[in-house]
Amino acid sequence: VQLVESGGGLVQPGGSLRLSCAASGFTFSSSAMSWARQAPGKGIEWVSGIYSDGNTYYKDSVKGRFTISRDNAKNTVYLQMNSLKPEDTAVYYCAIGPWCSGVIQCDYWGQGTQVTVSS
Repeated sequence: VQLVESGGGLVQPGGSLRLSCAASGFTFSSSAMSWARQAPGKGIEWVSGIYSDGNTYYKDSVKGRFTISRDNAKNTVYLQMNSLKPEDTAVYYCAIGPWCSGVIQCDYWGQGTQVTVSS
């Protein structure tokens, strides 16, 4: 199993980024996936999840700004992040499972991609 995130970077407040997570080694199309993040000095918090049927769920603080999606043909899950705020600064991880976080452990995680929101 391999999960490889990309797309992070430095962006100004109000800006946008799209994260990608390329998956391999398991049946992606039938797997729920999630994005989680870890800000400096804090635990890993769940951000968003998507089930194999396309149903999506979001942390309250990102609703209306972030959109999770998946492309089963490319074995990739995305996180479109708009109207970014400094408090969104964190390392973002994708994982196999719909609710992965520091509390709800999941077996497989990517290596993470840094998102920094700063002027």
